[in-house]
Amino acid sequence: MAESQAPLPGGKTGWFSNLKGDLFGGVTAGVIALPLALAFGVSSGLGPAAGMYGAIAVGVLAAAFGGTPSQISGPTGPMTVVVAGAVAAMTGDPALIFVAIALAGLMQIAFGLLRLGGFIRYMPYPVVSGFMSGIGVIIIALQLLPMLGAPGAASVIGGLKRLPDALVHTNVVALGLGLAAIALVYATKAIAPKVPGALVSLIGLTIAAWALRLDVPHIGTIPTGLPALHLPPLDPFAIAAVVPTAFMLAALGCIDSLLTSVVADNVTRTRHDSDKELIGQGIGNAVAGLIGGVPGAGATMRTVANIQAGGRTPLSGIVHGLLLLAIMLGLAPLAANIPLAVLAGILVTVGIGIVDYRGLTHFWRVPRADAVVMGVVLVMTVFVDLIQAVAAGMVMASLIFVKRMSDMEVAVPTSVGGGGSLDEDADQRPREVLDDIYVVPVSGSLFFGNALPLQGLIMGLTDARAIVLDLSDTPFLDQSAAYAISDVALDLGGKGIALYICGLRDQPRRILRLTGIAPGELPKSQIFDDCKDAVLAAAGPEALGWIGGLGVMGAIDLSTKSGILELPAPAALVGQSLGEAQIRQRYGVNVVGILRGGVVDAAPHGSTRIEAGDVLALVGPTERLQAFERG
Repeated sequence: MAESQAPLPGGKTGWFSNLKGDLFGGVTAGVIALPLALAFGVSSGLGPAAGMYGAIAVGVLAAAFGGTPSQISGPTGPMTVVVAGAVAAMTGDPALIFVAIALAGLMQIAFGLLRLGGFIRYMPYPVVSGFMSGIGVIIIALQLLPMLGAPGAASVIGGLKRLPDALVHTNVVALGLGLAAIALVYATKAIAPKVPGALVSLIGLTIAAWALRLDVPHIGTIPTGLPALHLPPLDPFAIAAVVPTAFMLAALGCIDSLLTSVVADNVTRTRHDSDKELIGQGIGNAVAGLIGGVPGAGATMRTVANIQAGGRTPLSGIVHGLLLLAIMLGLAPLAANIPLAVLAGILVTVGIGIVDYRGLTHFWRVPRADAVVMGVVLVMTVFVDLIQAVAAGMVMASLIFVKRMSDMEVAVPTSVGGGGSLDEDADQRPREVLDDIYVVPVSGSLFFGNALPLQGLIMGLTDARAIVLDLSDTPFLDQSAAYAISDVALDLGGKGIALYICGLRDQPRRILRLTGIAPGELPKSQIFDDCKDAVLAAAGPEALGWIGGLGVMGAIDLSTKSGILELPAPAALVGQSLGEAQIRQRYGVNVVGILRGGVVDAAPHGSTRIEAGDVLALVGPTERLQAFERG
């Protein structure tokens, strides 16, 4: 799938083509990133300075060398969870942690050079949903002890074991600050959505705690100045020991970043370069490991904030990183007074935001196998291991898919062959059947392997005013495909393009109904059994005038572009019957109606005679209509 950067409005391209917007976007993203960088640094176990160093290195370098122009990168919840676990496992030797981070960056560069970026499309939705919800639960669980005024834990199980004692010895003031931080974040979002609530919470509560001399744990002294270089040890056994952690960070960073890239594409209507993005992320993480920073990835919230503030080019990401560097060099001593409970409260809101509520609310509505996969991945993510959770989910999803396909081929005599192809088959490419109305036919099952390409295919029809998704030959939809259709409908609706669905079979109809997608997000008026009825509805009978009330769809071939033409009867045909005129035989178009003296003949036949003043309603291939109009 070709990927390219779309030009800015007005045809401008280049880093300095959107200077004002990029400056505003970068500053906005930097302000939002500041409290998160400090919080993720503390939560990782490497300290707040490591969070800032990582945010600066990944933020600047991923923007400069990556493939998503508007993306903002930095420490994220999933990456921090992995680092925190590694810190606990390698107590007393942070050098090995930084080796793992740098090695993860090199792996990401290798993934990009090997062009593995496109494989993100093969991640089933239940696996992504369970994993992200699990990460959210981990982040929330790890903040419980700091909010109670106790030292943080390295794992969920360890934190739960210490929770009863922490509850007995609760620091009420710390708990109040943590709860106030949560409340301030959400209150700011409700009252002033454009103001970063995390920053308001961080600054406001830190000042309050300092002014009132509250007795709560603080961040402590943060090193000032430029970071020191952390060269890897020369011990090959030590390096080999961190390879699993490095691979986990690399894989997780790839998934996290590319999912954010897809979000950025949808908002900016551009196309990112997946492989280039992995290379940029890899360079950023490799340098972060060398200067003692936590690893990072594409950050969805910061990216969207950047775009909304006007950021469009890599310059916005660089500005965001340089702003954090300036703050680090000038204001680091002030950060020593930040209460840990405030950072914990901010991270609780981050964890809540990561949880996939759509997947959870549909748990009892989606196919049982998809729900089981999501549940297993969620539980394993929280209590076992992140990579093992994803691996188990992928294996389960693959086995379930094979089982479904084998059952489908026995039950339905259609070629599903591992799912529908959306590539270069001529009969499956989008077809413009009327002016600006496209039919997108899908042959075979839609599942996690081809749902994302379908989404990209439809979103590429930027000149459409309506799109008809033909699912007549689709016997099965999984959860990933159902949500892809949902996302397409919402994205197209935001652009003023209507999506219609036709030809639903029993299983696809059931899952779209149970998940509230169709009908629901798509009204009943945009769902049809017959695809020709869907095309007519998309065209709008009112827009076609008196022709819209005729049986025009029976004369339309959905395999090619057709036209509907209202034309005064040519003088050369006046006095002839339709049979004598042989319009269909000569020109390949059909006369579907005649308007005569304000009265419509909706069923003309061969003996119907053409009179002066008649208006003919013609339907046929566009080029044939043009030839008839000329001749």
